[in-house]
Amino acid sequence: MSAYIPVKLQRQVRDRFSNCCAYCRTAETLTVTTFEFEHIMPRSAGGETVLENLCLSCPSCNRYKAQSQTATDPLTEEIVSLFHPYFQIWIDHFGWSEDGTEIIGLTPIGRGTIAALKMNRPQVTRVRQMWVKMGEHPPKLE
Repeated sequence: MSAYIPVKLQRQVRDRFSNCCAYCRTAETLTVTTFEFEHIMPRSAGGETVLENLCLSCPSCNRYKAQSQTATDPLTEEIVSLFHPYFQIWIDHFGWSEDGTEIIGLTPIGRGTIAALKMNRPQVTRVRQMWVKMGEHPPKLE
């Protein structure tokens, strides 16, 4: 069951993440789907419906994340926390491949999140190739 999120709070979340997925940074305007408001700490684990626990997520990242809060870093095989898009900075944990089609994990959290959310699936990297050719990707990040 989804939680009611007031329209004002939805706007704040959208503004905070610039209408992009907080995890893979895909711009909602490049897709044919509506992005979802995701509880970073799942409600089932006590997460509240407050700005600091909400992010905008593409349906793919949201589905793969589901109720997860941890992942395995494929390099060290250690259990790590998933990236927290409200309290952590994306560019501290992730970067883009030279051709802009793959997300590169810079930290154990980044690598674990990429693996758990399957952020570099072949279908996604293929569509990113088209966005790169269109000059729409990778996004400009600070």
